[in-house]
Amino acid sequence: MLLELAIGDAYGAGFEYADKEMIEQYNDLSCYRQHPRHHIQPGSYTDDTQMSLAIAEAIVSGEPWEPAMLAHKFVEAFQRDPREGYASGFFHFLSHVHDGEQFLREIKPTSEKSGAAMRAAPIGVYSSLSQVIERCTLQAALTHNTPDGINSAVAAALMTHYFLYSLGPKKELGSFLEEQVSGQWAAPWVGKVRSQGWMSVRAAVTALTRCNTMSDLLKTCIQFTGDVDTVAAIALAAGSCSTEIAQDLPIHLFDTLENGWYGRDYIQHLARQLMTFLAPQQF
Repeated sequence: MLLELAIGDAYGAGFEYADKEMIEQYNDLSCYRQHPRHHIQPGSYTDDTQMSLAIAEAIVSGEPWEPAMLAHKFVEAFQRDPREGYASGFFHFLSHVHDGEQFLREIKPTSEKSGAAMRAAPIGVYSSLSQVIERCTLQAALTHNTPDGINSAVAAALMTHYFLYSLGPKKELGSFLEEQVSGQWAAPWVGKVRSQGWMSVRAAVTALTRCNTMSDLLKTCIQFTGDVDTVAAIALAAGSCSTEIAQDLPIHLFDTLENGWYGRDYIQHLARQLMTFLAPQQF
């Protein structure tokens, strides 16, 4: 889950809000691409992955699921490895806060954008719907304490949960989400994906229901245009958990994903730890 999420994020980073013509020419999975305007190195992940790692680390720590602990994980993940990809205001905020307590005192949690949804996928490992919803709602409210911010995050977490626990066929994913959380998740997404979280989640659901391979899924996410790294991160995290989707991502996307202190090897190690939280009957 985590490694595929990072690949979707890193691959999508080369196409985020890029011109449609550039996407049509280069969205072939042959390599990670240099973005025409940004300076993120090809194969490097962004905030989508870094904050997902923070959530996964919170889960595997076994610490009480409380705002201060989660805020500390967010600050720690950023400050040990500052990187581009964050919204400028949140980047500067994370740069100057010292700990979780200061984070909670100074944050203005009114965003409706995709930040809470992009980091929600790991929470799907919990075995009960109520626990997934409760824990995802709490983490989302730290930064996105708005109806759309919370609902999109819960939907993103329930996507991985749906596939990990074999709750139904992928064609019914949108209907399942609509039964659990407010939103038109089954409505097909068309056109450019902007920064609101519900847009990224709906586009990811649309791509998942249409695609039968991970390669096709990744290309489809990019074809929407707009905030495609977030769409791809959400969709690939869920798709990696589905038995209906062939796991055929090109090996070179794994091999050339960044591998510094918190790169590919670290992500794989953390992913193995995270999977131990699946209910025993799912192994």
